[in-house]
Amino acid sequence: MKRKPSTEATNAWIRLMRVQSRVLDAVEQDLKKAGFPPLAWYDALLELSRAPSGEMRPVELEKQMLIPQYSTSRLIDRLVDEGLAARRECKIDKRGQFVEITETGRELQKKMWSAYSAAIEKHVGSKLSDTDAIKLCGLLDRLGCSCSEVRAAAVRDGVPAR
Repeated sequence: MKRKPSTEATNAWIRLMRVQSRVLDAVEQDLKKAGFPPLAWYDALLELSRAPSGEMRPVELEKQMLIPQYSTSRLIDRLVDEGLAARRECKIDKRGQFVEITETGRELQKKMWSAYSAAIEKHVGSKLSDTDAIKLCGLLDRLGCSCSEVRAAAVRDGVPAR
C-alpha cells in the first residue's frame, strides 16, 4: 500500500494552491486596473519575444505557457486580432504555422511590465525578504519548479516569466 501524505504535507499543498490562486488574482486585478489585458497575454508575448526570430509554433508556445491547447488557440486568435502577433505559414511544412510577435506586441509587453513588476513587488516582494525568497525558491526547486531557470531567464531578458 502506498503511503498517504502527512497532515503537514496536505496543509502545505492547500496553502500553496490558495496562495497561488490569490496572488495570481491580485496581479490580474492590478493589471486590469492599469488598463492592461490579462496576464496570459503578457506571458505569450514574453515567450514570443524570447524565441529566436520572435516566433514559435503554437505547440511550443503551449508548452512554455503551461495552459491547455484550446486556451492557447483562443489566446493566439486574440493576439492576432489585436495586431500583437501574426500567423505565418511554415515554408517546410505547409500544414504547419508559426506565431510571430509584432512590434506592437513587443511594445505592449514592455508597457505591461511596469504594472506587472509593481504587482510582483506589492504581492510578493514586499512580503518576503530576499533571504526568504531564496529559501522559497529552494523549497519550490524540491517540488520540481526550478527557480534557477527562472532567474537565468530574468537575468537574460530583464523580466521574469510567470
